Amino acid sequence: MLTIKQIRDDKELAAKKLAKKGIDAAPVIEQIIALDDRRRALQVELDNTLAEQNKAAKEIGQLMGQGRREEAEERKQTVAALKEKSAQLQADSKSVQDELNAAIVSLPNFPAEIVPEGRTAEDNVVVKLVENYSELPENPLPHWDLAAKYDIIDFDLGVKLTGAGFPVYKGKGARLQRALINYFLDCNTAAGYQEVEPPVMVNEASGFGTGQLPDKEGQMYHATADNFYLVPTAEVPVTNIFRDVILDEKELPVKMTAYTPCFRREAGSYGKDVRGLNRLHQFDKVEIVQVAHPDSSYEALDGMVAHVEKLVASLGLPYRILRLCGGDMSFTSALTYDFEVYSEAQKRWLEVSSVSNFESFQANRLKLRYRSADKKTQLAHTLNGSSLALPRIVAALLENNQTEEGIRIPEVLIPYTGFDFIK
Repeated sequence: MLTIKQIRDDKELAAKKLAKKGIDAAPVIEQIIALDDRRRALQVELDNTLAEQNKAAKEIGQLMGQGRREEAEERKQTVAALKEKSAQLQADSKSVQDELNAAIVSLPNFPAEIVPEGRTAEDNVVVKLVENYSELPENPLPHWDLAAKYDIIDFDLGVKLTGAGFPVYKGKGARLQRALINYFLDCNTAAGYQEVEPPVMVNEASGFGTGQLPDKEGQMYHATADNFYLVPTAEVPVTNIFRDVILDEKELPVKMTAYTPCFRREAGSYGKDVRGLNRLHQFDKVEIVQVAHPDSSYEALDGMVAHVEKLVASLGLPYRILRLCGGDMSFTSALTYDFEVYSEAQKRWLEVSSVSNFESFQANRLKLRYRSADKKTQLAHTLNGSSLALPRIVAALLENNQTEEGIRIPEVLIPYTGFDFIK
């Protein structure tokens, strides 16, 4: 979440920044400043009342020692009245603080200066395009038909077992999934990311820490009996490893990677965009996360983008990199780059990765800080990226590598699959 200082330093600039994300934040900003003024005034009054209370309490002992019992009794009544007043002030202060927190949490992160203006995906900026298209057989098949032809993904069986959006991978389809996960993890660890295997259910505090709650609770699967949430991405548990942690400046950057199944309700999704592997309720994804120094977090972001690009390029797929406009960015992001691969049978671009810098937005929620050489603590910056999300990678690999003989496996994956063709 934003800090009070970010909002109060220049309220007009804060409103202007949030307008780039399509938010009319001026009324909320005015409410926040008014609540903060009220909180400060209550704190001053409470401090004064407690000081007066402590002074009167000391005077009682002195008066009793001097045998001035009547005056001491009067002082006791004064102390009782001050205690009642301070209790009320504390209750009022908590109420105002809760209201203030709720207002601040409702505001999204500031977008970085280079974020393009715009409201929808059509306004995103293509920063790189690699058009290494394949020569396909006449009338190439979409991946859902290929999956059925070679019996490697069973969508109907997934519906039987669970419902739509929960496919069953079979034979070489399952092996391809496992190969991609291992390949991505190996590439990430070779680049200096420490592998972790986190839980796939998290508590409410973890959901709040990375910004999924209260913003996206409708998109998360919720185990109500225990109040746990199934993770929509490994970003949530991995970043929360550092909740309420103070790192030493020398430890930065911290780089971690994890594979998890991911769960998203995707309420309201329908039509051709959700067919086959295009949009699922359960899918596999490998994630990279960094905790970085504020002075170098955008350098870290560039490094993460370059790393993800190497992964996509190594698979031989046509791809493009987009800088998202303000209106198409997530609630928590300050700057996001999306990677899309081209599906040559569907004739459309499919998103396979988002790489984002959240600056201090998540860190403020997480209370994730670092201690500098002068012993002062400051909020760190957090970043994350998909490296990569499997479903649409698989869709593009199947479609773009289909031949008359079968589906060709990219060279980098053969050591992991143990086969070079799906026939």
